[in-house]
Formats: sequence, C-alpha cells, structure tokens
Amino acid sequence: MERHPRRWLILIVLCLSTLVLVIDNMVLTVAVPPLAEDLSASAQDIQWIIESYMLVFAGLLLSAGSLSDRYGRRKIMIIGLAAFGAASVLATWADSPEQLILARVLMGVGGALVMPSTLSILITVFDDEERPKAIAAWSAVAMVGLVGGPVLGGVLIAHFWWGAVFLINIPIAVLAIIAALILMEESKGPWRKADPVGMVLSMVGMAALVWTINELPKDGLGHTSTQASLALAVLGLGAFAIWESRVESPMVPLSLFRNRIFTGASFSLVLLTFANGGLMLVLTQYLQYVLEYTPTETGLAFTPLAVATLAFNGVGAGLIPKTGNRPVAVAGLLLIAAGFGVLSTLAVGDGWGPLITAMVLMGAGSGLAMPAVIAALMGAVPEEHAGVGSALNDTIQQAGAALGVAVLGAVLSGTYTAAMPGSAPGPAKDSIVDALAIAARDGNTTLLDQTRDAFSDAMSASFLSGAAGVVGAAVLALFLIRGGKAAAADTGAGAQPAGTGEESVQKEAADSTTGR
Repeated sequence: MERHPRRWLILIVLCLSTLVLVIDNMVLTVAVPPLAEDLSASAQDIQWIIESYMLVFAGLLLSAGSLSDRYGRRKIMIIGLAAFGAASVLATWADSPEQLILARVLMGVGGALVMPSTLSILITVFDDEERPKAIAAWSAVAMVGLVGGPVLGGVLIAHFWWGAVFLINIPIAVLAIIAALILMEESKGPWRKADPVGMVLSMVGMAALVWTINELPKDGLGHTSTQASLALAVLGLGAFAIWESRVESPMVPLSLFRNRIFTGASFSLVLLTFANGGLMLVLTQYLQYVLEYTPTETGLAFTPLAVATLAFNGVGAGLIPKTGNRPVAVAGLLLIAAGFGVLSTLAVGDGWGPLITAMVLMGAGSGLAMPAVIAALMGAVPEEHAGVGSALNDTIQQAGAALGVAVLGAVLSGTYTAAMPGSAPGPAKDSIVDALAIAARDGNTTLLDQTRDAFSDAMSASFLSGAAGVVGAAVLALFLIRGGKAAAADTGAGAQPAGTGEESVQKEAADSTTGR
C-alpha cells in the first residue's frame, strides 16, 4: 500500500485521543477523597462514580467498533471526542454526586467511541513495515498516561481543586478534533447490514460481566445481586455468540476465533492484562499503606516502569520485522513474569533496589510484549473489520484487567486475613485500612508491625499469582502465535484485501492451521 504522507502526524492525533482517556481514569484515583468530601458523596456514590464509566465503556466497545467500520472511523472518533469533552465540562462543574455520575456515564460513551477508532485508523494508515513502530508508540503513550495520571492528578489537586482533573480533558479533546479534521481522511469497511440485536446483546452481556467481576470480591456468589448479574452475563454473552454465528451480517465475525494466531494473542492478552490490572491495585496499596507514600510519590514510584516501557517499545518495534511477533512476545512476557517474581520478595524495610529492579523488568517486558501481541491479534483481522477488531482488542484488555483486579484482590484479601494473628481485633483482620486506623488510635505498634507483615505476605501471594498468569500467556504465545520473519508481514490488517468478508477470515484460519 502507498504510504500516507501525513501518517506520523495522524499518529500524534491518535496518541492524543488515547492519552486523554487513559489519564482521565488514572487521575480520578487521587481525586476521590477531595471530591467525596466536597460533594458529600457516600461510599455507594463513590462506587458508582468509578464504575459507571467502566460499565458503559465495556458495554459499548464492540458496538462502537462496528459503527466505526460501518459509518467511518474518523467520524466516530470525532463524535466520541466531542462527547468526552462535553461530559468533562459537566464533570468539572458538577455540584452533586448524581451530576458527576451522569458525567461519567457520558464520558464512558465517548471513550467507547474513541478507543476502537484509534487503533483501527492506525492499522489502515501504516503499512506492514512501519506498523510495529506505530503500535509501539501508541502502546507507549497509554503506559505514560497510566503512570503519569496519578502524578498529574496529585499536582492539580494540590494547586487547584478536584474539578481540574476533568478540566484538562477539554483542551486535549478540542485539539485532537481539530487535528483529525485537518489531517485525517475518512476510512470505513464495505457496507454491511446493521446488527442491532447483536449490539444490544453485547452491551448487556459485557456490562453485566464487568459488574459481576467487580462485585464478586465484595460479597461473593452468595449475594443475590451478584448471582443475578452473573446469570445476565452468561445469558447475554451466550445469546450473543449464538446470534452472531447465525446472522447473515454479524457484528463480530466469530470465525476469527478459529484462527490460532488471533485466539493465541487474545488469550495471551487476557492473562497479561489480568496480571497488570492486579499489579496496579496491589502495589499501589503496598506503597501507600505499608510504606506510607503519598499518591504523588506512589505515581513517581512507577516512573522506572514507564521509562523502561518507552525504551523497549523502540527495541521491540525494531525486532518484530526481523524476528516476527512470537519471539518478541514470549521474551517480553517472561521478563514481566520475572518482574512479578522480584515483587513477590518485597518485605517491610526493603530499600528502593528490589522495587526499581522489578519496575525495570516489567517495563522492558511490557515494551516488548504489548506491541507484539497486539500486532499479532490485529494481523489476523481483515481490513473491513478493523474497527470491530480494535474493539475486540480493547474489550479483551478491559475484561482481563477487571478480572485481574477481582481475582488478585481476592487473593490479597484472603491471604491478609489468614496471615493476621488471632489476637488482632476483628475489623483489623478484614481490612488493612481499619487495622492501621486502630493501631494509630491506640498507639499499638505491635498491631502496626503485624499488619504490615501480613500485608506483605498477602502481596507476595498476589504477585506469584500474577507471575503464573503471565507465564501462561507466554506458553500460549509460544505455541499459538506464528513465529519467524514471515509473521512480520502479517502484522497488519492492511494485508487483507478489503471486501473479502468472511472468506478472508476462513482462509486465514486455514492458513494458520497448516502453519503457513
């Protein structure tokens, strides 16, 4: 394909669009205490402020990807940026929890429209040779937002007020819209019939699944609402799979999953994001509750992770065209597993050395693995399905991260309770926050030491679970993702001729089965 003359400028727009979504979610983590106090928000209000965005975002991703293929990827991205920016205005000046929850719902709608469009535009603008570099840059920006969000949020709250964490979204969204209108051309897949039934079923099923994963650690399966949401998730996603396999023009071509490369990359990505989702939850609590870091200091502690990711993104982008996706993905995943192993050895009183070593290992691994796995996944998607393929990538990461938070959070909680001595007060056994509060109130240094030791043990168990997940991802990548230099030519959906529809997916599945 002929190289787009403005492709690198377009990449900047796509990275800006991704950055505003990632930063917004991360800065909210440090804004919760002041906004809860200012708005007199209850614990339930805070839960909805955080989770409303996630539920809407996860529920709409597949539908948004399908809409971008049908009506135009640039158009859907611009609409999403406009919705996200407008919702940020509402969030900035919200004076009640209800208004902020509404704003977060609208931001979820905008985010779901933006995210699939960014990656689908990227793979249609860049050719096979340059696509690994572009995906590496796009992934690196997401990592910068992930790590830099809490730091930026802490600075903004220290100098302004909690609304500033939403205010920063507005100029970035406006700049991205203007640049998209000037620099980008429209792209879309061949015209297909709409699939409204598939859209509704995917929305219901995915939203119910994410809700269930989030609620499971709190009440377990014994709670009626959790049972109901789990049943709704199973019924919704099951009905979606049956419908998509029978409808004439499916929103998601399920034949993609007969492709071993797509399936291998998908499950590797689930296990990788599973581990990384748990990492942020567990390590953030350790740094703040055990080492007594401020939110800003906690964000800065992740800086080596971001720097290493950026450096090795470039290394990975250079290696993929020479070696293919598989060796780079497997090497990166094993480095991440090693980082989790180092983290599992952390104990109270350790200096910076082990933490920095773990962060560098995980950053180097992420810089290698993420672009390679995403390139392999998107390389199995025909160009006409680029939008929904990108949405599948986002959905897989969203589900994996939510599952990681739930499962590793449950491991953390259960191990912490078991490690606390029998003489500890009841509330202290269930929550490190309560334990630290009781120890501070009573001046009980023994309880304080016991709490920190118990949490360190619980953290080690969680990180060993995360390491096991990443090793599993490496095994899947080794056996299911095609290796060798030939794989580098398959890293983009642009290699698939537009308009081939299901036949191209079936051909790819047959090719991968024969190892071609």
